[in-house]
Amino acid sequence: MDTSRLDFNLLVTLDALLAERNVTHTAKRLNLSQPALSARLTRLREIFGDQLLIPVQRGMVLTQRAQELQGPLHEALEGVRHVIADNAPFDPARAEATITIAASDYAQYSILMPLVCALRIEAPGVRIAWRTIDRSVLPAQLERGDVDLALMTPETAPETLRIKKLYREQYVMIARADHPLIRGHIDVDLFCSLDHVIVSPQGGGFTGPADAVLGAEGRPRRVVLSTPGFLVVPEIVARSEMVALLPRRIVGERPGHLQILKPPIEVPGFDMAMVWHDRTTTHPIRSWLRNRISGLTGGRKRHP
Repeated sequence: MDTSRLDFNLLVTLDALLAERNVTHTAKRLNLSQPALSARLTRLREIFGDQLLIPVQRGMVLTQRAQELQGPLHEALEGVRHVIADNAPFDPARAEATITIAASDYAQYSILMPLVCALRIEAPGVRIAWRTIDRSVLPAQLERGDVDLALMTPETAPETLRIKKLYREQYVMIARADHPLIRGHIDVDLFCSLDHVIVSPQGGGFTGPADAVLGAEGRPRRVVLSTPGFLVVPEIVARSEMVALLPRRIVGERPGHLQILKPPIEVPGFDMAMVWHDRTTTHPIRSWLRNRISGLTGGRKRHP
């Protein structure tokens, strides 16, 4: 094989093709037109004297030669990227990229909003595409590059992905500022007698962490409304006599609209984490962005 005919761009293209096994997905990942990508694949086949990828009904399959190339090629390219990243200082002010982040409405409000505000000052060339998180397809999205980063609870993250814990969230209780029965504090009896709003991400649920605590004491509460997201709940509570338990970062500071109270029972909180695929671990922009998110949220590392 004449290696003088190979260049770095061709090797990057081959690495992406072997990972994606799909011309359309690879072209999108490399920001190329499909004709341009097809031309590169033709050159690669000529250079290697092998089909490398064979079309099938759904996507493409690797030839034996391509299977032998995939691991060593990816490791070699990652090594080159690592060397470049170590020797070329990264300047966020000059960076240009589009980063796709998958998150729930909770994470969009508590993490992505402050991140986007910071980026407008520190890295104005970096764009963020927010996507609703879908755990059933997340590993494949991260592997293909359709998603660069996910924000989720660590216990729901696939074990094959990298994880970094960001913070521990706690629940607070909210009520209307002029609620006729609540004046800055609440006991368990009143808590159980009030009408509650609950968040059920999958939709239709009427129990949450508080109900497990109350159930252990044989005390039910009155849940009259279930919503799939957090963000509408403060507005509902501010306009009614219903109350709710919400993560503290969702409530924030809402003077004049809500009372923010300590719950009369101990409600377990939850952890939030960043999740990403190993292939982006050393990428300068994505590495810097993860560190920036960690700094904004006060995160600490769980494992590398």
